[in-house]
Amino acid sequence: MGLIELHIEGGNTILVYPKPDHVPATFTVLNFPVTDIKVAVDALSKKGISFEQYNELNTDEKGISHNEGPSIAWFKDPAGNILSVIEQ
Repeated sequence: MGLIELHIEGGNTILVYPKPDHVPATFTVLNFPVTDIKVAVDALSKKGISFEQYNELNTDEKGISHNEGPSIAWFKDPAGNILSVIEQ
């Protein structure tokens, strides 16, 4: 049926499913908290994930924004939705 199950720390599962006539969100729809954003970005990049570059958010060469607040890096899922890893 095209369902994806994301198994996250603590035994929780996130269910992702397709929607007919989907239009990708223009904002972040899901943040994945990480303890070390550089390690997370490097690991995901090695698996083929491409991180977004946003001039207005001063992203570095890896796509990490180090502005006020936590460091964050955005990427898109296969449907074009914006997801992120965010350092806690």
